[in-house]
Amino acid sequence: MRTGLPNGFTDLFGMKISNGKAFYIEVKTPTGRIEHKQMEFHHELMHAHAIHGIARSVEDALKIVDEELVGYGYPKEDIWLV
Repeated sequence: MRTGLPNGFTDLFGMKISNGKAFYIEVKTPTGRIEHKQMEFHHELMHAHAIHGIARSVEDALKIVDEELVGYGYPKEDIWLV
């Protein structure tokens, strides 16, 4: 299925009504792996200091949005690589 979004774009995205900040959430199972294109998009979001992360549960997703986390759940050694 094609959504029109680029490969690697997160599964969920939205905007916080409270402050208008955008957020991006990649949904993974507890053992799900990140694909190369998803890491590339993660790097773009890191450079933009955008709220984003990997949610392996509903609680993770809420934490990312509520706490405005940047890069939550992504491998630490890859965060600043481009």
